This record gives sequence, C-alpha cells and structure tokens, in this order.
Amino acid sequence: MWLTGKLVPDHKTIADFRRDNAAAIRTTCAQFVELCRRIGVLKGDCVAIDGSKFKAVNNRDRNFTKGKIASRLTHLEADVARYINEMVRIDRQEEGEARAEKVAHLARRYGRIRREIERLKAMDKALADAPDGQISLTDPDARAMATSARNSGLVGYNAQCAVDAETHLIVTHDVTNHGFDRDQLSPMATAAREALGHDDLHAIADKGYFSGTEILACHEAGITTTVPRPLTSGNEAKGMFVKRDFLYDPERDIYTCPAGNGLTYRGTREEGGLQVRRYWVNDCQTCPIQRRCKSGTERRITRWEHEHLIDAMRERLARDPDPMTLRRCTVEHVFGTLKAWMGTTHFLTRRLKNVRTEMALNVLAYNMKRMISLIGARRLMEAIPG
Repeated sequence: MWLTGKLVPDHKTIADFRRDNAAAIRTTCAQFVELCRRIGVLKGDCVAIDGSKFKAVNNRDRNFTKGKIASRLTHLEADVARYINEMVRIDRQEEGEARAEKVAHLARRYGRIRREIERLKAMDKALADAPDGQISLTDPDARAMATSARNSGLVGYNAQCAVDAETHLIVTHDVTNHGFDRDQLSPMATAAREALGHDDLHAIADKGYFSGTEILACHEAGITTTVPRPLTSGNEAKGMFVKRDFLYDPERDIYTCPAGNGLTYRGTREEGGLQVRRYWVNDCQTCPIQRRCKSGTERRITRWEHEHLIDAMRERLARDPDPMTLRRCTVEHVFGTLKAWMGTTHFLTRRLKNVRTEMALNVLAYNMKRMISLIGARRLMEAIPG
C-alpha cells in the first residue's frame, strides 16, 4: 500500500472486469477444484447436495404476480371510493378556503391512486406474456421464492452446491431462478462426479430433491443417491396405515396388508410421466381393521416400475441414519458462511448471467480459504502452476 500510494482499483474497474471476464471467472472456479483434486486433497466419493435461496437486489414490492396485483387493486379501489366519499362529505358540510384546500388535497391523492391503478392494470396485461407468471422490475431474472420459514419468502435466486463430505470443499455449484430443487439432483450429482473424477459417487440430498425421474437418471449414470421420501399423507398422524405398512414380495409381486391379505397386481397406468403399477384386493369390506386402512371400499397401492431404487434408499437410511446428519453438517454450514460474507442483500449484480459470475467469485474465495485452512498458504502457492 505504501509503494503504490494507496492506489486501488476503482469500483467501476472491478465491475467492468467482472462483467468482461464472466466466463473466465467461472472457468477459474472450476479449475481450482481440479487443482484441489490433482494435489490429492479432494479425493472423497461422497457429496452433499443442497440449495438455498439468496436475495437479489429486487425488492419484494417490485415483484409482481397476478395474485399480488389483484390484491393491490382491491385495496386501491377501496381507497378511491373512500376519497370520493370524503370529498362529497367535505363539499356538503364545509365552506370557504378550508373546504377548497381539503378537496384539492384529496383530489391530488385520488389522482395518484388512479395512476397507480392504471400502472398495475398495464402490468397485469404484461404478465400474460411472462412464462412463469412473474415480473421483476429491478432485476428481470429474479423470482419470488418461498423459504423454509412459515409465511415468508424473498425475491432472489436458488443457489445449488455439491460439497465434498470429507473436506467441505464446494465441488460444483450453479444458480437458477427456479424456486424448487426437485429437478436439480441429477445435474448437480453428474457435475460433481465429473469434477471429482470418480466412477462411483454417493450423493446425499434432502427430501426437497425427491423425484423418481431424477433418481432414475442418477442410477443410470452410476451414481448412488440417498434422498428421504417426503410424507405426503396425513394418515399416519391419524393412526391409520400408510404405504410402508404394506410389505412387498418381489418374487410373488404382491403386497401384504397389515391384516395379512395379499394385494395383487391389477394393471399399469401413467401418472406424472411415470409408469405406475396398481395393486388391490377385493376383501376390504369385510376386513375387521378397515377403518384404520381406508375410508372407501378398498385400499389400492401404487408402485413405480423402478421403485426398487426407492426401497434401496430406504434401507440405507434405516441401516445408518447418519447421512442426513452428515448432509446438514456439510452443505448447510457452507451456505451459512457464504451468506454471512455476502451481507443482507446477497447478490449485488443483476440478471442471471451476472449473478452466476458473482456466485463463482464467492465460491472461489470460499474454496481458497478452505484450502489454506487444510494445507496452508505456502503449500497452496507451491501447487499453483506458475
């Protein structure tokens, strides 16, 4: 600092460098992961995958959906009616300059509300061309997303990370503007396997990633996945039987219910793009425990044609419940660190392309600091090619 006279790059210089070298920055982030693997630090075969919502510079008030516009229009129309009634009352009950000033003041507020109503109606028409039913004014690519906290959400992006379970290095990452994770399992797991250079990889994720299509894609790519199945039925809380209470016999291809009756295969149909086999028995009406099973005339069980993959995951979780603890201790800590570094408004840039570059810079900084903690700055400098 003394030699340069405290000469530092201007913020515009840094911003231009980031904008002009976006692809190179993302490539550098990937090359640093390759360096970690090459020097033998990154050699694990298990990754934890998770996503987290990061706030964008777009305020919630500048993100619009049809529901939000309809709610605002309802309140504004009520304000218009109230102002009109107030102007009529003042005109009838008051006189002189005070009346004129009050009426003029209410008229100005009425005009502002009418202009806002027209703006919202124009926005509502523009929403018809929006592919996902949202418009963000500050950052057009940012989207409103729900978070884990009840009745909360933010306008931002969904950052995805695959973190090595042994070293806690970020193996691969991505940023999307989709508010859900269920389509990200196979892309993240495949990218992690390529970065690690392992033929066999074990990917752990939470129930938000549960998708039969994604699990099958990972299986076909040679990747073992452990993802808990979400509970979509409230019957267990009511003391009723759920699907896992029915035992499947693969040799006989039947399900055995808690009463000991066999549910046989009846046919196959497509549900949600998946081929699903259906099983039932005709003795439900005379069953003594029918009330604990189903309120209708018969209980039907469906089985995906590749459900043996789900059964294998459930067995892994039953044998060793630590994978979910390992996932939380691995990837959630990484997200907490990154958000603490990035501040209240996490992403400072706009548009998905620029946000991905900003995320790559943060991931690169995290991995570099993590490597310094693991092997020291001197060894890291020696490993970097000159």
